[in-house]
Amino acid sequence: MDGYTAFWNKYGGAIVGLVVGIILAILIVFTNFYKVILAIALIIACIWLGGYVQQNKEAVKEKIKNFIDKL
Repeated sequence: MDGYTAFWNKYGGAIVGLVVGIILAILIVFTNFYKVILAIALIIACIWLGGYVQQNKEAVKEKIKNFIDKL
């Protein structure tokens, strides 16, 4: 019993990740679940971009100005 507990403590996260990965792979292949994942990724990217711009307003303004000047 001690061996099983040690094994589960060492590899439990990987096993759970494997099961979740297999379930997600099946959902992506047999349904349009990839659209949901893409939408969530797009939302997260926009949240990150908005936060970055808010924290670095002056640097972003300067980078945009330099890019426009190059055109």
